[in-house]
Amino acid sequence: MSDCGAVRNEASLRELPSWGVARVGKSTLSRTLTEKIEAFVADVMKKDHIPGLSLAVVRNGRVAYAKGFGARNLKANLPATPDTLYEIGSVTKSFTALAVMQLQAQRKLNVGDPVGKYVPEFKLGSESNPIRIRHLLSHSSGVPDLGVALIHILRSLEVDEYWIPVSSVDDLLTHINGAKDWVAAAPGERFFYFNEGFNLLGIIVERVSGVSYGEHVSEQILKPLGMNRSGFPDQMSDEEGDVATPYWIQMKEKRLVATPTTPPLASFKWEYPAGGMMSSVLELSKYLIANLNRGKFEGGRLLNPKGFAELHEPRMKTGQNSWFGGPSLYGYGWEIVNDFFGHRCIGHSGSTFTGSAAVEFLPDLGTGVAVASNNGAADSVSSTIPSFVLALLLGKDPIKEVPLLASEERVGQLVGDYQTYKGVSRVSVSEKGGVLLLESKDPINEGTTIALIPEEYDLSTWRFHCFLNRTKTPVEFVIGPSGKIDLYIEMGRYQKAS
Repeated sequence: MSDCGAVRNEASLRELPSWGVARVGKSTLSRTLTEKIEAFVADVMKKDHIPGLSLAVVRNGRVAYAKGFGARNLKANLPATPDTLYEIGSVTKSFTALAVMQLQAQRKLNVGDPVGKYVPEFKLGSESNPIRIRHLLSHSSGVPDLGVALIHILRSLEVDEYWIPVSSVDDLLTHINGAKDWVAAAPGERFFYFNEGFNLLGIIVERVSGVSYGEHVSEQILKPLGMNRSGFPDQMSDEEGDVATPYWIQMKEKRLVATPTTPPLASFKWEYPAGGMMSSVLELSKYLIANLNRGKFEGGRLLNPKGFAELHEPRMKTGQNSWFGGPSLYGYGWEIVNDFFGHRCIGHSGSTFTGSAAVEFLPDLGTGVAVASNNGAADSVSSTIPSFVLALLLGKDPIKEVPLLASEERVGQLVGDYQTYKGVSRVSVSEKGGVLLLESKDPINEGTTIALIPEEYDLSTWRFHCFLNRTKTPVEFVIGPSGKIDLYIEMGRYQKAS
């Protein structure tokens, strides 16, 4: 459990929140906190090739900090601002879940209803144990992801074409219904992140409300929150200013290139409920405030407190550890970690390959973070930056105390070239996607690469293992008396070059 005694004077996180309008002015964070956040963000943007990024911090019902970094458009050198609109990807799922719960509060549906009651064309599941709305909300339908979002994104980016017909809602349902043999578990038994499940929820919202999904979300959620610039691509005016150019970051001829494009899901309206919304961190701050206050905002209410409590209640274990080190849980459109330094953390992240975003908040402390960028491949936007900022606001040293960040720093120390006595044998250690790879540089085995699997999740020790000739083989890194890093594997001792 965290000791927040040192936090009270700096962050006033224990004060009762005074809920109201999400306003932004001069930062209320200390200069020390601001400098640490901004230095960290700048480093991450360089490391992860992020053209533009915006960040906002909410405390006690107000925007305590908001800033843009880098370029929303590289060619025109237009700066990112707190008002810049970005694709927010799967953060949209929490809005879809809220729309469903609003309709339940109006007694127009019940989350215990079978999906087939509203979408009779949906054929997965059984009559005796049907897939229900609540299973789609919590990714517990037993159906694995069926790849529709990836098909649409790669088609839009002109990267690949699978020749799978998914160009209408009818196509979508045909594609889903054809996956009967791919259902991997009974409803409620196993977590599978099922994007198409939220597409189905969007269809339900439309059929129950009588208006399009986008119109319903705009009228029932965005406008009451004053999120007047947020919405979906088909609702955006061509004259809309301060919109981030989406970038497809890829390697071309051994050079990293940022290719400008358009939102890849823009033409696929049935994808909107799973990940099609666009918003700014300032407008997402209003959404954070409403969630922190269980639906109340500016004297109005999006949903009753009981309904919001249901959204935030853990329903399924995802089977993964969170970025913070604890078990990851899922509610209705929200990811949940029960122990982030002694506090429950609720949030969601999203990526469209050309844009990424995350919102995270600590309900008991009235504190939250919204971040978005125009690089969809940046895990740092969905994980590293939010965890860094929240830990910093709790008075922690994020680099040392957040498992994800601590392991990143330790991994960085190990990357490099190593050699045995007098350089007779050489290897290099690199990192890709958080995994350490060891590659032989010897003439006989040159190019042979093996993965180093850590013995501890947070790399609290430098003990790994790999598989050589199908045999589990220990691998260990040790700092020697001289400060040099040694690598021990099989009969070899390798030392990192200076």
